[in-house]
Amino acid sequence: MDKDKDKKKSTVVINTIKNRQARERLWQQIKHKKKLEKKKRKVEKEKMRKELGEEAVPKEVPKTQEDRREFDDTLVTQNDDEVHCDEADDEFEPYFSHKLTPKIMITTHRKPSKNAYLFISEVMALFPNCHLFEREDHSLVEMCRRAGEEGFTHLIVIGENQRQVNSMVISHLPTGPTAMFKVTSFIPHEDISGCGAVTDHNPELILNNFNTRLGRRFGRFLGSMFPAAPEFDGRRVVTFHNQRDYIFVRQHRYVFESEKKAKLQELGPRFTLKPRYLQVGTFNTLNAEYEWKFNHKQIETGRRKWFL
Repeated sequence: MDKDKDKKKSTVVINTIKNRQARERLWQQIKHKKKLEKKKRKVEKEKMRKELGEEAVPKEVPKTQEDRREFDDTLVTQNDDEVHCDEADDEFEPYFSHKLTPKIMITTHRKPSKNAYLFISEVMALFPNCHLFEREDHSLVEMCRRAGEEGFTHLIVIGENQRQVNSMVISHLPTGPTAMFKVTSFIPHEDISGCGAVTDHNPELILNNFNTRLGRRFGRFLGSMFPAAPEFDGRRVVTFHNQRDYIFVRQHRYVFESEKKAKLQELGPRFTLKPRYLQVGTFNTLNAEYEWKFNHKQIETGRRKWFL
């Protein structure tokens, strides 16, 4: 309360000064004073911790949006036998049990731009065993059928808006499901400082923070696109990190500086995926049935509710 009063008092005093330079000078003095006071309090706390121990003066835990997340009864615990039983019998299990190796076909919408091909080249470097097929005048239903006949397990379709990549649709073949993601914040590897070259080794995969039933479903979908046997000699790792329903995609390489120390070298690309729907079956825009579909007008109840 005292801090709030002091802040209001300082604001009132500053607002009464008509000269702009004088106002800015006073504001800088107030900020400097607060900074010194904060540093002094920190030094005093550290001194008390040394004298009385850590428990006497506990460290303050920062409050985050995740800590105040709305309760979700679909959150999965490590010992949830029902979830593990369902996943042991889903369409992605053959990939994780080494019974099936993913083979990916990637294509575009009609009349793609150079930006679409740039994004595709980066995606092909990210996903092993990924092959480009030109869309030409074929419908998505025809592309699905062709991909299935040629032994592909996944079909990726890259969409654009005003010559900027804005969507990625992934269909699991031959029976689905199909997921649609909004694509943002794309940075190709050549624009990343200190970026390394990608090798052909199968990467280690990290699926982080997919905590709900729906989140685990999306995580397993993405995980099914990578071989289940990573080649650790390549020291290559691909990360899908979910935070507040935004999936951040990154690729790194472990660089061992000594027997005890290692650092990460980014390989690129960078981009972010925002899930929009999970559809039953393959592409079907007319009579689609959805496992889940994002609709902010109906299901977004607050800023502290997330679905993954």
